[in-house]
Amino acid sequence: MKLTRKQFDLLEALATNNNPLTQRQLEELTKYSLGTINKVMKELTEYGFVVNGNITDNGFIALEPYRVKRAIFIAAGFGSRLVPITFNTPKPLVRVHGKRIIDGLLDACLEAGINEIYIVRGYLAEQFDQLLYKYPMIKFLENPVYNEANNISSSMCARYMLSNAYVFEADLLISNPKIIKKYHYTSNFLSIKKDRTDDWCVDVKDGIIINEKVGGIDCWQLVGISYWDEEDGHKLSYDIKEVYEQPGGKERYWEQVPLVYCRNHYKVEVRECLEEDIVEIDTFRELKAIDKTYDV
Repeated sequence: MKLTRKQFDLLEALATNNNPLTQRQLEELTKYSLGTINKVMKELTEYGFVVNGNITDNGFIALEPYRVKRAIFIAAGFGSRLVPITFNTPKPLVRVHGKRIIDGLLDACLEAGINEIYIVRGYLAEQFDQLLYKYPMIKFLENPVYNEANNISSSMCARYMLSNAYVFEADLLISNPKIIKKYHYTSNFLSIKKDRTDDWCVDVKDGIIINEKVGGIDCWQLVGISYWDEEDGHKLSYDIKEVYEQPGGKERYWEQVPLVYCRNHYKVEVRECLEEDIVEIDTFRELKAIDKTYDV
């Protein structure tokens, strides 16, 4: 059976927060009223998904269609704004306080039980082999045109793997691994609520992304982490190819496919995170500000 959104949210909370939880704790986690929680918990108990406040084996089976199956890392680019560090090192492998940038995201995936991991590589591709010592489960996808196309070319390499999948920009420094979740109800883009931003952002109506743009007021700044459910992953496999093969298609960013050029095919939710949860280091100056060992 397909779970309702409220049934999913309560089951997911129980599955990922060491159940049983009190109704007050569920209220805090889900933002539902106590009346709603009481009603939905009765439904879940009747279905045999919850017993005495604990999720059952059948409850985990009910969550299985919503489990994240794989993670795709877009990591083929040059990282030109981080020169001179990226002359010899791909940006995701740059170390911050002694740890590679990509390691935090990989560790968060493994903590969430996501073990099927693909990295799309291009620039200095062989250097990514070093990851296999710590992460032997990684599989690499080669992007042969990374230096003549935008990151839509990397999504082309992975377009048949996007169902029930996270897609990560591989150069994000994560400080709150809990934003990487084991289950998702539907496709979403991690974003930060902003009064004003000059970065890539989206307009949102009723929780659904309706437009992507650069710079805006009272909008949501994209973080570079998205999740795609089974149905949307299948649609993306066709839509990415169609946009890529259009005139000028190679110059697109991959997320413009579902958020701009084919947005009528998708209802992508915004999923909130906080400024302190994750940082994208765009420039060498920002890197030096975070890690003083580079400030020499």
